[in-house]
Amino acid sequence: MNIAILGFGTVGSGVYEIIKNNKSSFLNDINVTKILDLPHNKNGMDIITSDINDILNDNTIDLVVETIGGLHPAYEYIMGALLSKKHVVTANKAVVAAYLNEFVEVSRNNGVKFLFEASAGGGIPWLASLQKARRIDDINLFYGIFNGTSNFILDHMYKNNQDFSEVLKMAQDLGYAEANPSADIDGYDVANKVVISFALAFDHYINIKDFPCFSIAKVTIDDIHYLKEKKKAIKYIGEAALLDGGYEAFVMPNIFDSTTQEANVPTNFNLITLHGETIGDLKFFGQGAGKLPTANAIIQDILDIKSQCIECDAKVDKGMPYCDTLFANRFMIRSKYLIKSENIEKIDEYKGNYYLYTSALKTKEFMNLMETVLEKDKNAFVAKVATFKQEN
Repeated sequence: MNIAILGFGTVGSGVYEIIKNNKSSFLNDINVTKILDLPHNKNGMDIITSDINDILNDNTIDLVVETIGGLHPAYEYIMGALLSKKHVVTANKAVVAAYLNEFVEVSRNNGVKFLFEASAGGGIPWLASLQKARRIDDINLFYGIFNGTSNFILDHMYKNNQDFSEVLKMAQDLGYAEANPSADIDGYDVANKVVISFALAFDHYINIKDFPCFSIAKVTIDDIHYLKEKKKAIKYIGEAALLDGGYEAFVMPNIFDSTTQEANVPTNFNLITLHGETIGDLKFFGQGAGKLPTANAIIQDILDIKSQCIECDAKVDKGMPYCDTLFANRFMIRSKYLIKSENIEKIDEYKGNYYLYTSALKTKEFMNLMETVLEKDKNAFVAKVATFKQEN
């Protein structure tokens, strides 16, 4: 099998490195014959081209690995490869979340495969495990720590008594966070992974704009200390659940008991859980990003295509409605101001802040309450009290 790699940055070079340093018989007849990159990056490598048409028009190339990232030109290159009847494997969660239904349809119509295991969970076999679990069980819920950068920040704040901005800079210096860290700390990365996971768990394509997404950027070291004294920890969670033909999803900080597995996930690791009727909870732990873990997941997809060992193709339909009145959850809101509401059942004071605990609220009720809070205090911080046993 001849493959081309689009983009030769961290992940693309990782794919090339694993194949070139082949230590597995499964990789013996997989060859990288073209790499799309900038001309000045050739470094004596004759297989590098700066023209995508050199790849799309090459009938000897069977499969394209897209590692450019972002929406464009990744979308155009993936569509071009599928229309040229080449299989495509990608780790690009943004483009998969935005265009998954199109890619699935075009790949099916052209008799090729579109796989994206590395787009959610990095090196963790999360998406493949979702599909396997579904062969027996109906999945009704998934949730977890999908983003290693945000977990690195919260973990260091908790363990090392460092404030948010200090740890964020450390994460940027280590290469975990971009110069513009918004995708990681404001939840867009997690939201994309929720959309992708939802498609494979429930066969429906949902809109990233429909469900609530709260940032961790407002968390302070005082919040960490306050919760630590109560033997609690904050983790950044993406989740989705079904009920009565509708769904709810969240991306937001969650408060866990310090003894839970989620509370103890260290540094930049991920922990993702699915719940099935007969299997109960299954948890998947590991490196959710990084050069070689992500490249490893890409190569697993390549090998599945090569050996025609694919459990099932993604089936993505539209029509699953978002509903903000399905489940009731409890929340903690930190504000400098005392907020009066019949929905607040407990109030703590700590270092000049009020920590307000709500009763069990439907999402619509909670969002209305947050509008009132943010009108008074734009720096208010909110977290869901994690139970994952929804109150209907």
